[in-house]
Amino acid sequence: MPDLSHIHPMLVHFPIALLIVGFLSETIGLFVKKEFFSTAGFYLLLLGAVGAAAAYLTGEQAGDGITEIGALKLALESHEGAAELTLWLAGIAAAVRVMIVVFKKYSGIYRTAAYVLFLCAVLSVARTGFYGGELVYKHAAGVQLNLGFGSTESDSTTTTEKEPKDND
Repeated sequence: MPDLSHIHPMLVHFPIALLIVGFLSETIGLFVKKEFFSTAGFYLLLLGAVGAAAAYLTGEQAGDGITEIGALKLALESHEGAAELTLWLAGIAAAVRVMIVVFKKYSGIYRTAAYVLFLCAVLSVARTGFYGGELVYKHAAGVQLNLGFGSTESDSTTTTEKEPKDND
């Protein structure tokens, strides 16, 4: 399997954005009673659930390359647990919403249940993102530092020009 660890940071933004915007669209649809917003929320939920699955799968592989010790281990476990919960909640919310659409029961208690599940998925993806941000910005997980120590002229990627040598 190819290394997807660098793809994970790019993919995680899709479920975050899609689920949050979809939930906002769904909320607007509740108040303005326009079918467009509810339909948009439905499709964004489906895309957000697919995005959550992609982020989860690439995150599993990205986590394999991190040495888990001490505080980093706890932070990584928190992020992994939150990601798994998000995957389940987004998947269940999407499945329930699909069933409601198929059976044309989008009203009353069914609409309320779908809305609450969607809210839980949004809160969970926000929590997962928070823990992911802590991994990167507090624990530097996955960050590759090149401070210039031990590098040679051939593998140096700096753009500074060399000063001319004095031949006096």
